[in-house]
Amino acid sequence: MAPATSSLFAETSTDMSRADATKRISVKTLVESPGLTSIPTNYSYSTNPNESAGSNPNEDTFPVIDFSLLTSDDPHKRSKTIQDLDRACQDWGFFMVVNHGVSESLMKEVLEGCQEFFNLPVEEKMEYAGRDIWQPIRFGTGVDVKVEKFFFWRDFLKVIVHPQFHFPNKPKGFGEVAREYCKRTREVTTELLRGISKGLGLEECYIEKKTDFDAGFQLFAVNLYPPCPQPELAIGIPAHTDHSLLTLLIENEIGGLQIQHNEEWFNVNPIPNSFLVNTGDHLEILSNGRYKSVSHRAVVNNTATRISIAVPHGPSLETAVGPAPELVDDESGRPAIYMPMKFKDYLERLLEGRPCNLDHVRVPVA
Repeated sequence: MAPATSSLFAETSTDMSRADATKRISVKTLVESPGLTSIPTNYSYSTNPNESAGSNPNEDTFPVIDFSLLTSDDPHKRSKTIQDLDRACQDWGFFMVVNHGVSESLMKEVLEGCQEFFNLPVEEKMEYAGRDIWQPIRFGTGVDVKVEKFFFWRDFLKVIVHPQFHFPNKPKGFGEVAREYCKRTREVTTELLRGISKGLGLEECYIEKKTDFDAGFQLFAVNLYPPCPQPELAIGIPAHTDHSLLTLLIENEIGGLQIQHNEEWFNVNPIPNSFLVNTGDHLEILSNGRYKSVSHRAVVNNTATRISIAVPHGPSLETAVGPAPELVDDESGRPAIYMPMKFKDYLERLLEGRPCNLDHVRVPVA
């Protein structure tokens, strides 16, 4: 599909307080327009009656994985941490990673680089505007209306960074910082996947080999959520799961991520300098449903801009991922519940404007 033109982001009427704005612009531009007191109707999100508001969990609610213990030479510490990791993937599909070895200064630098990118003049960001998910560098806002009937309260930058690294050439120095950050997150993810393989009772490098992880698809996805005058009517990103194996996320000091657990929504308040990690669709497939791809969403506020950087790590595009044979046993009542599908084909459904989730690879129940 050819990249979309700048008309996708055409400016609305100068009276930005009107709630009937019909043309799509970047949310940052919308917020910076004078007199904005309400959101345009096409940003209004109708909450499902069964969709509860997020609550604040107890301090020790979310699982925490100490990366230094996962990579320890002490077999007892490593074994205990692998058990904790396995339990976190089963019970929550989400955990925080501490003592991961990625410097706080690098994490701060990459967040600052993202802020500088969104502060670039509109015409410079528009060089990367497009709808094609295979466009290596893509700037946009909201979401494709073929899939959703309303706009998200966010602007985004999505960059394919592996197996080939791409990146905008502005702001100066941002690409070098991002390259190092993506390299380090990939190293952390590799060790997490090795621990997860062991937790599943498989050989340590099983997931790496079966997903061709060395050639795996890695995305650098930045979301900017400007202050919203009516946050109760808008949504940053609705409830969804990720298509990857694992996604590593960091944010500035503004919260907004919510995780669903046992039909309840919980606000996530990160431990400083931690990675927020969630399991994705393809880890659920590979584990034959032992691990669940966790549903999560992003809510907005009316006071401050939130920036999050999500780095999903997936199989190689040409790899068809199915349940590990070692985790399938028809005789003991553990049949395969998912059918293999190439990762590229799984993602292609996005281009076709169709929902992309686990339902279309689930084995029909007789």
